[in-house]
Amino acid sequence: MPALFRRSAVATALLLTALTFAPTSTAAAVETAPTSTAAAVETAPTGFAAVNALGQNGTTGGAGGPTVTVTTAAQFLDYIARPGPYVIQVSGTITLPTGSSDGMHDVTSDKTIIGLGSTARLVGGGLNIGLPVDDDVTSPPANAVHNVIIRNLSLSGATDDLINVQMFSHHIWIDHNDLSNGDDGAVDIKRGSDYVTVSWNRFHDHDKTLLLGHDDDNGAQDIGRLRVTYHHNYFDASDQRHPRVRFSELTHVYNNYYRDNSYGVASTNDAKILMEGNYFFSVNNPGRVEFSGDLGRIVQRDNILVDCNHEIETRGSVPEPRTLYPYTADPASSVPTVVPAGAGVGKI
Repeated sequence: MPALFRRSAVATALLLTALTFAPTSTAAAVETAPTSTAAAVETAPTGFAAVNALGQNGTTGGAGGPTVTVTTAAQFLDYIARPGPYVIQVSGTITLPTGSSDGMHDVTSDKTIIGLGSTARLVGGGLNIGLPVDDDVTSPPANAVHNVIIRNLSLSGATDDLINVQMFSHHIWIDHNDLSNGDDGAVDIKRGSDYVTVSWNRFHDHDKTLLLGHDDDNGAQDIGRLRVTYHHNYFDASDQRHPRVRFSELTHVYNNYYRDNSYGVASTNDAKILMEGNYFFSVNNPGRVEFSGDLGRIVQRDNILVDCNHEIETRGSVPEPRTLYPYTADPASSVPTVVPAGAGVGKI
């Protein structure tokens, strides 16, 4: 039995590497004209969702479009499928149908989906952000889904994923949600998707939490992409994949609180991961490169490990996030207080 570690090494050298970026309904709902109030609800993401690239200047969601409040599945499914920008406010509990889609429902570009208060819930189904799967498409298509924000929602009980991002979707911000009890992933990001931030979410009562890159043979779509920032998330006794990563050009995992998990981060297929300022309590394997398939890369700095059975495994070098976007990392020692207090619903 390996000895328990109290604290990780404070710093590991980073190689500073620059990246080059390519720059009608039958349901009734309350709808209002665009106003400054809708825009005021939005705050900008930190991390890759804020980077100007692929013709999109940051992630603004439905800002500038109508604000609607939905209370039924028919209303919700109508508005998330419409073209153009919308701010879609979810009130109360909405049960999504399974039908022929295995409970996954498509979200189109330029949408903000935001819960009202602390009781907005989507149950029984999941959200799909992305075009249908096509292995022959190996570069971002002009109609790739983009500019989507999901905030302040509880999502649970999906028969597949709670949130799935696929097929070169980009500029996605998943923030301040509560995610639990899905049959597959909580948030899966795959097939060339890019410029995503997952922040201030609480994950609990879930097994396969975060997948980034779905398959060892999907390099044609994924290499040079899958740039994702995960920060200030609370992995509250969720089991594994926090995240499990393949091929990513850079995954920045900082200021997350890990409590009672089988493993934290896994890097394979030459994925490049920086683990920074995280706090691990009672996690068997906080960070792994000896996992499954080809080895990945992990650089770690300023992480704290308490009652963990293994150290963070490190290998190779990765790009420096500060050359790509501005951010401020909290001290790792503050994470067990700051993150549970701020993550999840009812906090914005």
